[in-house]
Amino acid sequence: MTELPLVLLHAFPLDARMWNAVREPLASHLRVITPDQRGLGRSPLPESGREPSLEDAARDVIALLDRLALDRVVLGGCSMGGYLAMAVLRLAPERVGGLVLIDTKATPDTPEAAQTRLDVAARVEREGIAGWLAEANLPNLLAETTRTRRPDVVETVREIIESQPPAGISWTALALRTRPDSLDLLRDSGVPALVVVGEEDPITPVAAASAMVEVMPGATLVVLPGAGHLTPLEDPAGVVEAILSWYPATRDAEAERGE
Repeated sequence: MTELPLVLLHAFPLDARMWNAVREPLASHLRVITPDQRGLGRSPLPESGREPSLEDAARDVIALLDRLALDRVVLGGCSMGGYLAMAVLRLAPERVGGLVLIDTKATPDTPEAAQTRLDVAARVEREGIAGWLAEANLPNLLAETTRTRRPDVVETVREIIESQPPAGISWTALALRTRPDSLDLLRDSGVPALVVVGEEDPITPVAAASAMVEVMPGATLVVLPGAGHLTPLEDPAGVVEAILSWYPATRDAEAERGE
């Protein structure tokens, strides 16, 4: 039985380079695909008269699967990438053979968080991102131990953030604020799921990870000590071990499908 390919969707306000430390170790066992999402990294922001929506970004992912002739994949994502994975699951559940949800949550933005995203988009449109976006995000993205003892990781995250196109940052901030609650979606998904979270994650804490695990029968929870919101950068070895240890569950699920 061939393993399903693994598609990993990145966090905001980063791009697919956040997977660099886990891509090669995973790729020695699995086919790994790490696209940039629309408007970020090297992916263009299509012109559209519609309001920004994760549904459009989800359609990009489905179109990528079509181009690669992949009928079904294991879909993974960190933070925003997790929200996007759930959006793909909502639109095309038949394409998702498993979920890897990393430092993310299934609940929508609070009114305060939604307002913050509006404020970020407005500031980006006024000023761009230079000189403030990275510094505003780093305290929440990385654990305190990472920020104080791992300057290489801090600099990597800063460089990735500061290289993003302002228009893509603004579009994505607006798209994220309108995402729906996805707990019922996960409850009904019926696919194998792995949930990974940094023990020191302040944005999507262990409680949010546990809430997703509780609604998905058989889901696996892995908590990585000493890591914050970007575990693939803070503890890449832990993320790789979690994924590879869990992955046979997707093969077993495919076998049960008779495929």
